[in-house]
Amino acid sequence: MPQFEARDGAKLAYRETGAGSPLILFHGLTSTATMAWIDTGHAEVLATRGHRVIMPDLRGHGDSVHRHALPDALADDGLALVEHLGLDDYDLGGYSLGGRVVARMLVRGATPRRAIVGGQGTRQLAGEGGGAGDLVRHVADGTVGAESPMAQWLKKSGADVTALVHVLDSLVPTGPADLAAIRVPTLVVAGEQDTRAASAKDLAEALPNATYVTIPGDHGSAAANPALAEAMADFLARG
Repeated sequence: MPQFEARDGAKLAYRETGAGSPLILFHGLTSTATMAWIDTGHAEVLATRGHRVIMPDLRGHGDSVHRHALPDALADDGLALVEHLGLDDYDLGGYSLGGRVVARMLVRGATPRRAIVGGQGTRQLAGEGGGAGDLVRHVADGTVGAESPMAQWLKKSGADVTALVHVLDSLVPTGPADLAAIRVPTLVVAGEQDTRAASAKDLAEALPNATYVTIPGDHGSAAANPALAEAMADFLARG
């Protein structure tokens, strides 16, 4: 499995499939590149539609378990991957936490051709809490017991809970002024039943050059719905 060196020296893993226009995809919290993009079939669809799909395991996840995480580490890691691959004409996409990484990279100066932010809205990008992040913290501090669904999932997936908390602590909010400065054409996509859908619509309205699309499902089921890959591929095909 290929690796790249992050700016703090961490060795992080990524996977690739397909050939053509480079597309970097970031998965969500407690997931991995394999679970989010390969097992769902999304990577295959995007590869078939003419993309070289590049899928890192985020720091603290999968084969990139690394407990140290400075502020905005995930954005730093994404920018380091772009540099490592020598890309100057590429697209960025992410779902849930991965969508937040995309937004931070854009704020930090990434210049993809197009960008995709899935399952995130203005409230989430602003770091207002909630969702899986709070559940991971509850497992870590013992607020919930080992029988809770999140604790069971983390145990089953072999996740390093301490590493995940460090990742959560590294996240930097993205506010209205940051969003207003993003000029990259961006797809904001959310599940129709996702509790974040209203916030996602607000995000599309806050971005100067955004398209808002909904697909069937809630936050979790929309991530695995074939409609996600189709919406992404259709958006990227606009040129």
